[in-house]
Amino acid sequence: MRNDSDVTRTVSRHTLAYMLFSISEMFRHYDEFDPLDLLIVHAILNANVINVMNDPSLDEQFSSIHAVEPDVIKQGVSRAALSRFLSLPLETVRRRVAGLKRRKILAETKAGLIVTEQNLFRFGNNHELQKTNMLLLTKLLRDLKRSGINGPDDLRAPKDASKETSKETPKEIPKGAATPRKPSKRHNVRKGLDC
Repeated sequence: MRNDSDVTRTVSRHTLAYMLFSISEMFRHYDEFDPLDLLIVHAILNANVINVMNDPSLDEQFSSIHAVEPDVIKQGVSRAALSRFLSLPLETVRRRVAGLKRRKILAETKAGLIVTEQNLFRFGNNHELQKTNMLLLTKLLRDLKRSGINGPDDLRAPKDASKETSKETPKEIPKGAATPRKPSKRHNVRKGLDC
């Protein structure tokens, strides 16, 4: 069995490669867009469907590659939340959002910003990117499996350097429980963007 730092390094290498390939594909496909605008659009897309991802019946209802989440069920997000999530100045987010609204990619609802269902660039419904993502994810899972990581049970939280000399057995985290760490002020990974 490899030690915790070996597992951490392996996972970091493979997941970083997955993220970079995914971003590269997104930038290549939407080469007429500024990369920062693409990050903002996709951060909003993610926030818009958090309620779908957290609801098993909605997740199943919109699981088909041909099913698009209608604007009425999308969870809006504020400019301030985007600013915190992406660590960008609020004025930068405001300026970029204004440009994306002019291009009819974003719309404003009472709950905040959404990526419109009918946007001409197919953000949120790009079958080519979705299929490419499946290939990249398959490669990531295959690479992790080859490295001996078959699922979450093969991942262990890295030990604190000051406690490495301790012979104490690490406590197992119950399934579904939050990890014992301070919450991030920037964003909650489990819930995504805070509105």
